[in-house]
Amino acid sequence: MLSTFMNINLKSLFLTARSYNMKPLTLVLFCLLLISGKVSAQFGTLSPEAKISLITVAPGNELYSGFGHSVLWVSDPMQGLDRAYNYGTFSFETGNFYVKFLRGTLPYSLSVGPLYQQAAYWQAENRSIKEEVLNLSASQKQKLYNFLENNYLPENRLYQYKFFFDNCSTRMVTALKAACGDSLEFPGYTHEKRSFRQWIDKYAYKQNPWADFGMDLAIGAPSDEVATAEQATFLPDNLSAAFRDSKIKIGGQTLPLVASQKDIFVAQPVDNAELITPMIFFWVLAGLVLAFTYWQTKKNKVDFTLDKILFGFAGVIGWFILLLWFGTNHGVTAFNYDILWAFPLWMPLIFFISPNKKPSWFQFLLIFYGFLLLCATGNLLKHNLVVIPILLILIIRVYYMNNSLSKIPQNG
Repeated sequence: MLSTFMNINLKSLFLTARSYNMKPLTLVLFCLLLISGKVSAQFGTLSPEAKISLITVAPGNELYSGFGHSVLWVSDPMQGLDRAYNYGTFSFETGNFYVKFLRGTLPYSLSVGPLYQQAAYWQAENRSIKEEVLNLSASQKQKLYNFLENNYLPENRLYQYKFFFDNCSTRMVTALKAACGDSLEFPGYTHEKRSFRQWIDKYAYKQNPWADFGMDLAIGAPSDEVATAEQATFLPDNLSAAFRDSKIKIGGQTLPLVASQKDIFVAQPVDNAELITPMIFFWVLAGLVLAFTYWQTKKNKVDFTLDKILFGFAGVIGWFILLLWFGTNHGVTAFNYDILWAFPLWMPLIFFISPNKKPSWFQFLLIFYGFLLLCATGNLLKHNLVVIPILLILIIRVYYMNNSLSKIPQNG
């Protein structure tokens, strides 16, 4: 009878079932059974030998791979299935790729392929690969497989990627909860608490301190919120630990979610240490600026070329921060208080002064900016400490400009 109802719509299914004079409860159960059978038939039925594993890939050297990766792997030798579900796929051929990437509107996609093909790529990048086999019942495996296959349908596979809240790792949790429901006890990552910014620093600084500094400049106050235990699983390593801490109910028993684990590939140790980090660079620059300013003051030199470079650059950064704040959909780039020192109007206002004249309003601009720098120091505890020498540089030059302006004839 199941094949009779396989290709008919839900309404005709219900009417046909009623023709058998079933009682209401039996009727509902009958319809649910047929619908479940239809879904299983659409995507295939897993055999008792099937297994589903969480695959965790260690961070790579590139910025886009610096936080690791997660995929779900469905393997069924009886059915010849080898399907690794990867939610981290995007295409460089997407129209206006860089504009969409910057604005946070670049579509990401679920892709599916044999694990060995993807694993070969990760091994070539010298990234460790770990498998954790999930302890699921046959019914839970089938539901999870159906969920993943339904997500892979052309109309469902695209989604808007959100680094903190909707990425390759968080989608693993969504899929598992959809398949297991109340039988899953998922505590999230409970081993430590960090803000989103601090989680980024933990990973990005190891891979590329300059990229870490750039990301710190780009993200705003929302990233300084402490991530909840579940939110912290946006990082693959944290997701793996959370899976190991989770429990699953099967046949009246509460069992560990992870049945077993093994290393598929162990990376070779590599020293990626940067010789010149942002901290070293800006402290050296601060020392040079201090020495140069002292020399200018002692020699009574009035020249604003250095200031035009420094404050002009700060202004450009400020405009970029405004663009990320108001012109993108990232969410976490809003309320960025780096705009206090990266004052956008420095570009072009800094070019209005010269050793020969000054605008009448420039003194008030310096006083106002000094106040902004004072406010910026209050945000240091939550921020990348590289900002300390940057603020020192700007304070030194504000002091120099303020003293030098008294020697310049005013021009209204």
